[in-house]
Amino acid sequence: MTDIKKIMQHEIENQKFTSGVNLLVLVNGKEAIYEEYGYRDAENKIPFSRDTITRLYSMSKPITAVAAMILADRGMLDLGDCLCWTMPGFSEAYYNTDGTRIKATQQITVKDLLNMTSGIPYPGNTPSSQQVGGVFWELNERLHTDNPMTTAEFARRIGACDLSFNPGDKFMYGASADVLGALIEYRSSMKLGEFMQKEIFEPLGMTDTGFYVKPESKHRLAKAYKTDYANWRIEPVFTEHLGVPVTDTPPAFESGGAGLYSTLDDYAKFATMLLNGGELNGKRILSKNAVKYLTSPSLMPWQAESLSKDWRSLSGYSYGNLMRNLINPGQAYILSEEGEYGWDGWLGCYFANYPKSKMTILMTMQRVDSGTTALTRKVINAVRNELIK
Repeated sequence: MTDIKKIMQHEIENQKFTSGVNLLVLVNGKEAIYEEYGYRDAENKIPFSRDTITRLYSMSKPITAVAAMILADRGMLDLGDCLCWTMPGFSEAYYNTDGTRIKATQQITVKDLLNMTSGIPYPGNTPSSQQVGGVFWELNERLHTDNPMTTAEFARRIGACDLSFNPGDKFMYGASADVLGALIEYRSSMKLGEFMQKEIFEPLGMTDTGFYVKPESKHRLAKAYKTDYANWRIEPVFTEHLGVPVTDTPPAFESGGAGLYSTLDDYAKFATMLLNGGELNGKRILSKNAVKYLTSPSLMPWQAESLSKDWRSLSGYSYGNLMRNLINPGQAYILSEEGEYGWDGWLGCYFANYPKSKMTILMTMQRVDSGTTALTRKVINAVRNELIK
């Protein structure tokens, strides 16, 4: 048993962190490590195997960013465009400070959506995040009715909500990627899932990726779990957090920020395409210029201050185009390298590309409120210690 599998075993059996996990490491596009441990269905002892389908949650965001950059590459999307000029439902912006509405001196641009500098929050306790929370609440309430909220309607409703701050003033993680998904629909005249299928998934051979799980593949979908620390055990959780449905049919709301399902091998094709400068197996998805832009840190100094102050786990990183980007490895909580980029998800899926060492690291698990976990950091440190000499 390798040290990597021992780490997985300890976190699952001793720490009761999650039910199962798998890991794929590529170097120069070739598989260097694959490991798995635990169960995708612990109650029925079904292993967390290589073909396990997981909900990516926020690891959907890099794919949405690529979809937007495809349109930018073709001159169909202006990154400096203000939403209030063209996007249905968006008018001149107001932000809300302690209940006081103030007219914004800047308007939300496409670049603000990509950089999370739009002022659009996720649900929370501030006046603006409570308004956005109301939209998400209705989205969930209508999810399985005869009148579900669509991606376009969601964006229009968000457009009527107050912002948390003047666009461009700071970084704040929120629902920007969901609005970007609606903008991609508007500019392409296609559903977001259809556009991604045509322009990304089909050319790359990502047959298990989409906004729903095909009926014939439902048996491969991993359950979500949480840890019951009072009884020191894991237990299954049914969740449709942020309007992401558990479904085997195309949903009305296709969340660009959280809605995709995928497998390790499928996501590896996407990651390798980026590491190759936009191309895989003769299929070009993005221009080299677009990939360089996409994978570069994008925050202005005053925006980066809010990232480093409010998100300590991203110490050493900047952000841009819906991904983290490492600019100071010595400040990070993980043993990495300058230029590393990627993202993670609410249920624990993790993606990192390392351009200097031509490496991709992918992990999937399904444990609520995860993001980048201690298990993830331990495994990555062990992997890079083993492969980087």
